[in-house]
Amino acid sequence: MIFDYETMRLIWWGLLGALLIGFAITGGFDLGVAILLPFLGKNDTERRVIINSVGATWEGNQVWFVTAGGALFAAWPVAYSVAFSGFYFALLLTLFALFLRPIGFDYRSKLSCQKWRNNWDIALFIGGLVPALIFGVAFGNLLAGVPFYFDNDMRIFYTGSFWALLNPFSLAAGLVSLSMLIMHGAVFLQIKTVGDINQRCKTVVMIFALLTLAIFAVAGIWVANIDGYRISSEVLAHAPSNPLAKIVSKEPGLWLANYGRFPVLWLVPSLAFIAAAITITLSKIGRPGLAFISSSLTLTSIILTAGVSMFPFLIPSSSAPNSSLTVWDASSSLATLKIMLWVTLFFLPIVITYTSWVFRVLRGKITPEHIQQNDHTAY
Repeated sequence: MIFDYETMRLIWWGLLGALLIGFAITGGFDLGVAILLPFLGKNDTERRVIINSVGATWEGNQVWFVTAGGALFAAWPVAYSVAFSGFYFALLLTLFALFLRPIGFDYRSKLSCQKWRNNWDIALFIGGLVPALIFGVAFGNLLAGVPFYFDNDMRIFYTGSFWALLNPFSLAAGLVSLSMLIMHGAVFLQIKTVGDINQRCKTVVMIFALLTLAIFAVAGIWVANIDGYRISSEVLAHAPSNPLAKIVSKEPGLWLANYGRFPVLWLVPSLAFIAAAITITLSKIGRPGLAFISSSLTLTSIILTAGVSMFPFLIPSSSAPNSSLTVWDASSSLATLKIMLWVTLFFLPIVITYTSWVFRVLRGKITPEHIQQNDHTAY
């Protein structure tokens, strides 16, 4: 298999997106379930049912998140450096929130004290809410532009602050992420439960699917009026990575330029509205398995909308546009990308096959009777 540098960069842009989508679909539903835990579980037994619906699989779902971080580090090292410098405190907050998940799952039911269990329910709620919100806020900041620049020695200087990340547009993007993951989590919970919890999930799916579409539509209008970015100089798709070897212009509406150039791309955001409407319908008529597929399509199309809108930019710079990172100037060497591609082609099918097998084995529903019969082994 022989690909040129431009093709390899495009392949790895696609693979990074695929890994992020994989995490949103798999890790996203257990974040959504954790957020819903205090609200859909009306008593301790119901809350244990909700926890056990994801208790056996949530750790495996983190593989997608870890792999996406590893791919960013190896394939796009400059983008990794900028992201982990600029978003340092946000990522640290996310990490601390994620710490609550393993101990919450493992220790919640160790004691029968209701106060103990309620406190761990709050911890699990925070462990789901904070990452779901911050992941969306991060995407919002990418679209709004990140304040950083490179000096002549390629040293990174970040000129923003943690509080600046919480700007209105980025918070709107965070709400899109939060609402779509709650919808996705409710669909999964509908698959795994029966009775009252199952019925409550139908209402949650409808509310948060509609909320997702409403905020997504507002964000789309907003994007048309904020500064977008465009490479004004020659695109050096085959040259060694050098973010400073280009000229970038910035003006409102440029994030819609790709849609004007390739009108077929309008199908990507349109799919989000269609898939969400189908999700509501399938959930309402009691077909949660199919609703999970359409919900996954909703998440996929929303993430792809951000990706195709920004292409070829990975991390645009609001303070020094010429320092913006793109697909063409932020990647590893051609040899590195080729080696990584072979590794990915070998291991990714294994991960997908194993994940599919696990969910097939654990496809049964979790009931209160199941919790009572397995009290010492259930979460």
